[in-house]
Amino acid sequence: MDSRPTFDFPGPLRIDGLGLHLREWSDDDVADLVALYDDPEIDRWTPVASPFDSQAALAYLAAAEQKSAERRGVQLAITTDGERPRGEVLLFPGTTDERDVELAYGVGAAYRGRGLATRAVRLVVDFAHRHVGGRRIVLCIEDGNAASEGVAKSAGFVLAGDEPVLRMAKGRDVVLRTWSHREGDCPCPG
Repeated sequence: MDSRPTFDFPGPLRIDGLGLHLREWSDDDVADLVALYDDPEIDRWTPVASPFDSQAALAYLAAAEQKSAERRGVQLAITTDGERPRGEVLLFPGTTDERDVELAYGVGAAYRGRGLATRAVRLVVDFAHRHVGGRRIVLCIEDGNAASEGVAKSAGFVLAGDEPVLRMAKGRDVVLRTWSHREGDCPCPG
């Protein structure tokens, strides 16, 4: 499928499987979001504001809600019980090619090493292939981010031959490598 992706989902979006419940954020999640994202590793590898306090969390949630309302993507809390967020996975139009679907994710420090990111990415990849369309699904990972490269490999992504993506984040140039997933690349849940 080579058409442009569509982000028109019946709301609120929820994706369940692999021991996870992915759900849209709510204003009740502010304290949990601060606990997850006010973290040196999140600051190092993502464009999320730092320090990440309740004011930053409210702005972040408002932006997520706006993107969803405008059908420009969706941001889902990663939970194991449908309630308490352990991280987040984002799904949005590709930033370098609008025919692609791009994913991003973050997991709180207290919850790393449990396979949450890999399982969440696999769930969203399967969802995107079935409901969003697009040419391919991509992850743009900063050079040196070994943990995210491990997630990409575990979720069936391969390093693409694309030119490096250069972005400015937090006042510095960031070099990102594109990892690609095409339908049928891995045994994702059905």
